[in-house]
Amino acid sequence: MSRSLDIIILGLSLSSSWGNGHATTFRSLLRGLHAEGHNVLFLERDVPWYAAERDLPDPDFCELSYYRSVDELAAHFRHRLISADAVIIGSYVPDGVAVIDAVAAHNPRLLCFYDIDTPVTLAKLDRKDEEYVARRQMSLFDIYFSFSGGEVIDLLEERYGVFRGEALYCSVDAARYRNTGEAPEWDLGYLGTYSSDRQPMLEELLIAPARRLPEMRFVVAGPRYPADMEWPPNIDRIEHLAPDDHPSFYSRQRFTLNLTRADMIAAGWSPSVRLFEAAACRTPIISDFWKGLDDLFPSGKAIIVARGADDVVEVLTGLSTEKQQRMADAARGIVRADHTGRARARQLIAALSDSGRRADQSVQGVSA
Repeated sequence: MSRSLDIIILGLSLSSSWGNGHATTFRSLLRGLHAEGHNVLFLERDVPWYAAERDLPDPDFCELSYYRSVDELAAHFRHRLISADAVIIGSYVPDGVAVIDAVAAHNPRLLCFYDIDTPVTLAKLDRKDEEYVARRQMSLFDIYFSFSGGEVIDLLEERYGVFRGEALYCSVDAARYRNTGEAPEWDLGYLGTYSSDRQPMLEELLIAPARRLPEMRFVVAGPRYPADMEWPPNIDRIEHLAPDDHPSFYSRQRFTLNLTRADMIAAGWSPSVRLFEAAACRTPIISDFWKGLDDLFPSGKAIIVARGADDVVEVLTGLSTEKQQRMADAARGIVRADHTGRARARQLIAALSDSGRRADQSVQGVSA
């Protein structure tokens, strides 16, 4: 890469991590892009639920602006959308279909999509649910960046008409996510917003073990859990944790639990950002299983796969401290080598640069 790129990203949220995993994913990626010398304008829909919970209103690694409607977006940012080297639209952007059409009408140099919810997106499209992207729009993008890799990329291109699919997993800011050295407070913890399709596995892999191990301490952090839900007395509840508090939270757990949404388990190759965060903090991870997990974190060496409460109880009561540390070190090494924000930024820039070269060659060929 010979020059700095000007990139516009339209995403669900950068300013607020309340109730979503997108903000921390974007923050890591954008910090990586900044460190690599690129300029990013992040455009966020100004909505009251995030405006009231902004934990990063003034980032020092990018420019952040808000828009109140699709018309305002198209009019106010018209020149920048046209002149940017690349415009990337994210999943779950409010009025996403209209946003994509409005941006595409400006004919940006490169128009891309970053799907941080790919299996959910495809399941919604199969149900003819076009909440934030329409099936007719899948072929509009020069590159369709996907939170999911593996066979999902082939599916995007072969079934959904994507011109070019590229895996772009979530990542972690390794400078911010590291073990704090605090003493363990909980034997097992989980960080995640309530989701009905994850709840059965939370019941099986954390709540059931908590009932069977009353002498141990557990914790669940995240919003939107039903108010009438009954928790065992040895489970602490934290409604919301800002990203700055994540390293301390992970560091105070003997083990942390990773749970995956049903659509992502079915698709495979869909690592949660929480997986990378916990590994960067050197916290041993217990996870549900999905295809492709072993490709990222070898089971038994860098991660523990649990299929039921018995597996969790066995780990909590029987795994030696030495093996815990070896596995935590292995997972941290994998993340620091391949899954930092800066590593992901380099992947993104390489893909954009390659696509840009192809576009220039195509234009030259037509001119000739």
